[in-house]
Amino acid sequence: MELSLRLLPRSLREPLGLAYLLARITDTVADAGTLPREERIAWLEGVERNFGTGMIAAPRLPEPGEFSQGEVELLGFLPGLLQLLATSPDREELIQLWREILEAQLFDLRRFTPEAPPLERGELERYCDTVAGSVGRSWTRLIAARSPESLLVPVEELLLAATAYGKGLQLVNILRDREADQLLGRQYVTEERMPELLALAGEWLLAAESYLEGLRPGRILAASALPLDLARATLPLIAHAPSGVLAKLTRGRVRLILAAAVPSLWLPRRRDPVS
Repeated sequence: MELSLRLLPRSLREPLGLAYLLARITDTVADAGTLPREERIAWLEGVERNFGTGMIAAPRLPEPGEFSQGEVELLGFLPGLLQLLATSPDREELIQLWREILEAQLFDLRRFTPEAPPLERGELERYCDTVAGSVGRSWTRLIAARSPESLLVPVEELLLAATAYGKGLQLVNILRDREADQLLGRQYVTEERMPELLALAGEWLLAAESYLEGLRPGRILAASALPLDLARATLPLIAHAPSGVLAKLTRGRVRLILAAAVPSLWLPRRRDPVS
């Protein structure tokens, strides 16, 4: 996500960067293992309640001693980020996106109690939709709002593929990190279902091709295509990684994938007005 944001023109980088940071903050609290689960749920529910009041605010932040120095710095940005959100012309879209991501973060905390069984297929698909399909939809609607000339088809025709794209990226992350998640008490998948879920991830990523075909060449297409290139390179590594070994692209492979996007960043302005 961070790499893709850097490729975007400022008109899209600012609202999507704001959404990314807000989601990072609530995710930091959700994953704060030193805080009791009930306290984390209560804090996130306090954020959730504010969405319905018309007032953008957040409950008191947890004590700094519960977090690392980097996390404390991130949490300290929350008041300023909320002010930016309050005045953003994309406020409603960003709140809707944050609301869906928060729903997924709360689902994690409520669902994975001690001794909880692995997710059922329907639960997994719903989780991927709320935490990442939502990002695909908002990403696409913001392109339509901020850079409509970048779309080759009506925005409505892209939303289904955008949802599948986001879900596919999330499922790749889940399959890659499954062992680490299980150590944290979150079993999204079982080893017996890996072939089935690898195929599902590939199917969702295939939908990303039709999504990208709906975008005009340029910075926005390059930023939108980068996660697909990284995910597709990662998927076979996951399938063949030995137990206990994290499937991870080498820095050299990542650099090659990034280099392939460079020509799109240097298109003449007449071909890519938002560059």
